[in-house]
Amino acid sequence: MGARAPALFLVILMTEKLLDMKNITKRFGGVLALDNVDFDIYRGEIHCLVGENGSGKSTLIKIISGVHSPDQGGEMFFDGQRLAHQSSSNSVKQGIQVIYQDLSLFPNLTVAENICISSRIEEKSLLVNWKTLRDNAIKVMKKIGISLEPYRNLSELSIAERQLVAICRAINAQAKLVIMDEPTASLSKKEVKSLLEIIRELQKSGISILFVSHKLDEVMEVAQRVTVLRDGKKIAVHDSLELNNKKLSFLMTGKEFGYQKLTGSGEDEEETAVLEVRNLCRRDNYKSINLKVHSGEIVSITGLMGSGRTELALSLFGMTVPDSGEILLEGKKICPKNPGQAMKRGIAYVPEDRLSNGLVMDQSVGRNVILTILKKLLGKLRLINSRKERQEISRWVDELSIKIPSTESAVKTLSGGNQQRVVIAKWLAIKPKLLILDSPTVGIDIAAKDSIYRIIRELAGRGMAIIIITDEADEVIYHSNTVYIMSSGRIVGRYSSGELTERELYEKINVG
Repeated sequence: MGARAPALFLVILMTEKLLDMKNITKRFGGVLALDNVDFDIYRGEIHCLVGENGSGKSTLIKIISGVHSPDQGGEMFFDGQRLAHQSSSNSVKQGIQVIYQDLSLFPNLTVAENICISSRIEEKSLLVNWKTLRDNAIKVMKKIGISLEPYRNLSELSIAERQLVAICRAINAQAKLVIMDEPTASLSKKEVKSLLEIIRELQKSGISILFVSHKLDEVMEVAQRVTVLRDGKKIAVHDSLELNNKKLSFLMTGKEFGYQKLTGSGEDEEETAVLEVRNLCRRDNYKSINLKVHSGEIVSITGLMGSGRTELALSLFGMTVPDSGEILLEGKKICPKNPGQAMKRGIAYVPEDRLSNGLVMDQSVGRNVILTILKKLLGKLRLINSRKERQEISRWVDELSIKIPSTESAVKTLSGGNQQRVVIAKWLAIKPKLLILDSPTVGIDIAAKDSIYRIIRELAGRGMAIIIITDEADEVIYHSNTVYIMSSGRIVGRYSSGELTERELYEKINVG
C-alpha cells in the first residue's frame, strides 16, 4: 500500500460533496448503458471508478463532462449548483477537466502553448505575449513540482511527459475536478509512481481526482474510495482500505480469478530450440543478448522502460537489423531484414500499440483477420477466393471466441479485449513457430486479461514457442516458464518463474 494523505487532512477536506449525481440512467437505442446510478465525489478526494469494458464507466464520464445528457429523472449537482442542460463547454467553465487516454494535446505546439491554450482561447486576442505565456506555464508546472522546457515541441516529449503537460493544462484551466481515463496504461512502473505522487499533490491543493484504471494495484494505492460498475449498475462503493485485488476483481466481474505457476522451464536441452539468439548486438539498443525459447515454452522478457526489450523484439521480427550476432530458428541461421521475411520464416509479432500498429481500425474484423494471409487466399485469377476467406475468418473468430455482432463490424467498435483477440488471430493465421507478444494486456480489463492468458497457455500447450514482453508482475510470475530480466540493453538475469515472488522480481528489475 502506497503513502496516504494524513487522516486529519482528509477529514477536514472531505466534508462537502463537489459532485453529486442521482438516478443517472442512459439509453442508446435499445442498449441500457447506465441503470439508475448514484455517484458522488468529495472536495479533495481521489476517487477511483472501476469496471469491465462495457460496464458504463465511459458513459458516466461523458455525462459528467457534458458530452452526453442523462435520461429524464437524473439529477446532477456540481459545486453546490444543480446542472441542467450540461454541455462540454459549460463543464470546462465549471472546472471539470477530462484527460483521456489519447491526452488530446497538440503535438505541433510547444509545452507552454499546450498548457495555456484554454486561457489563450478565453482571451480572444490575436497577439501573443510569449514571455507571459512562458512564465504562466512555468508557474503552473511548479505547482506540481515538475520542470519541462516551455518552448520544447510536444512531439519531442515521452508519453509520461505529455501526461504531465495534460495535467498542467487542467490546472491552468482552474480545474476543480480532474478526470483521468487510464492515465498509466502506457507508462513504466517508475513513471507510474511519479504520476501517483503528482496526483497526491493535486489532492493537497484541494482538487478532486476521478481516476479510472484497469490496474487494480494502482487503484488501491491511490484512492480513498472506489466505485464499482458492472453492466451499467453501481455494484458497490468502498473505502479502499476495505478492498484487496481478489475482492475488487470479484465485485467487477462476479467471478473469482486465480492462477497456478507454470511448472518446469519448458526447456529440454536435448531438443533444438525453436529460437536461439547468440551474442546479438545493435548499437544504442541492446548488447550481447543470449537466449533460447523451446517448443511449448513461454518466455517473459521484462525490465524497466528503455531496457531494450522491445528493441530486441523488433530485430527478431525484421523491423530493425542487428549489427552482429546470430538468430537461429529451429537450428538454422536467419537474418530477417523486414517483417515479410520474418513472417515467411514463421515469426509473428503482436505490437504494444494495437490501435496504431496492430489493426486497421476502420476496417472490419474479417478484413483484419486475413490481412497477413491475403496471398494464400488468392484464386487462379489472382482474386480472393470468397469461400476460403469466409472459412479462415470463421475459424479464427470461433477459435479465439471473438465476441462480435458480425464479422463485418468495424474493429473500432469492439472492446479492448476483443480487439486484442483480433490482433492475435491475424498473426495465428500465418501458423507461426514463434509468437512474440509485446504488452499483450495493456488497457484491457481483468476478465479480458484472463481470456488472453488462457489463449497463450493453450497455444503453448500445442507446442508454440512464445515470448511475452511485459512489466506486469503477474504475467511474469504466473504466465511464463522462464524469465529474462533486461537492463540498459543487456540481459542481467535468467530465472524459472517458480523461483520468483513479486517482491523479488521488482528488486531484481530495479537493481539491474
